[in-house]
Amino acid sequence: MTLTDGIMIQADSITQAATPATATPVPAEMNLLDMCMQGGWLMIPLLALSVASIYILVERWLAIRRAQTEDATFMHRIRDYIHSGDLDSARNLCRKTDTPYARLIDKGISRIGRPMNDVLVAIENTGNIEISRLEKGLPWLATTAAGAPMLGFLGTVTGMVEAFYRIASAGTTSGISTFADGIYTALVTTVAGLVVGVIALFAYNYLVARINRVMTNLESKTMEFMDLLNEPS
Repeated sequence: MTLTDGIMIQADSITQAATPATATPVPAEMNLLDMCMQGGWLMIPLLALSVASIYILVERWLAIRRAQTEDATFMHRIRDYIHSGDLDSARNLCRKTDTPYARLIDKGISRIGRPMNDVLVAIENTGNIEISRLEKGLPWLATTAAGAPMLGFLGTVTGMVEAFYRIASAGTTSGISTFADGIYTALVTTVAGLVVGVIALFAYNYLVARINRVMTNLESKTMEFMDLLNEPS
């Protein structure tokens, strides 16, 4: 080996050492907004359903909470008014209390003097009206719980159709990027539909349970009022 060859080998070694290693590509991070944008136009109705479900949950929770407000002395005061024959004061107390059970008692007081069966029927009819008021918006939650996942599955089907169409159009030159958008749409809409459906389902069952407790309280107050009317003065 000549001196020139040795110098050239050393120069090649120095050049290779100085050349930086090829950097490993870092995958781009996707935030929630970017992921939602990949879902396509079906994300718009799913977003509207989620907002409506949350609004109904909060609004109905506040209404049911007000309906569950209870005055521990209410029935004692009603008993005293009725036994003393002061029905006007009893009805004024019901109006001031302004709760579902107070409206039931007010309806019963307005029927005092009629047969007991008529009083009970009037109270039950008023109770049905009060419960239907509390259930306002619940059919929408039930529909969302069933419909949102279906919209998500619709997005899955349309996304897969788009993906396979692109594969067929590209032929032998197709790659992962050819049908990636369709796969994104399929997966994102499925996830979004299931999330919205789960929120609506849990909200519906929670509100139904709260309304059932109100119904139990109304039945208890009705029985207490009917027993009151049968008490001796």
